[in-house]
Amino acid sequence: MRRPLPDPSEVAEILARRRTKPTPRPPPAAARSLGPLLKSLEAKFGQGAGALQTNWREIVGETLARHTEPVKLVKTRTGSILELRVAGPAAAIVQHQAPDILARASMKLGEGEVTKLRIVQGPIRGPGLAARPMAGRKRTKPPLDAAAEQALAEGLADQPDGPLKTALERLGREILRQGGR
Repeated sequence: MRRPLPDPSEVAEILARRRTKPTPRPPPAAARSLGPLLKSLEAKFGQGAGALQTNWREIVGETLARHTEPVKLVKTRTGSILELRVAGPAAAIVQHQAPDILARASMKLGEGEVTKLRIVQGPIRGPGLAARPMAGRKRTKPPLDAAAEQALAEGLADQPDGPLKTALERLGREILRQGGR
């Protein structure tokens, strides 16, 4: 058996008797509660390598920024050690320019803050890697048009099939792509 729906006056009476549950407040933003903690940690331990990463290109220059990235800043009793990750043979250049890098990093973080430089060779993950074209990738060359391909085939028609003919075809294509005759 179905129960009849209440009329508007009964609905108002039911709603007046029963209070609906208030919607819960959203949790406070994490930054609000973490802000004071992060400020106290920064005052105690310093900004770390994150302060250097934002201005790394200005500190070491455009060329070195493509091959290096600051990893961490280790506090010691006498100062801090800046650990740099360096891609391959650029480590020799970084070691040669270490006094300049230390001076510029100290200007950014504070006088006498960075006292030593530790160089670790390895692949860098910073934005400098994205700006550099991939070294191992070959460019695809556009194909020759049909007339140039036919002229090349007619010129090599009297040659016997084999590695020499294949090499001459590749050489001919390269010459024709560069605009030579």
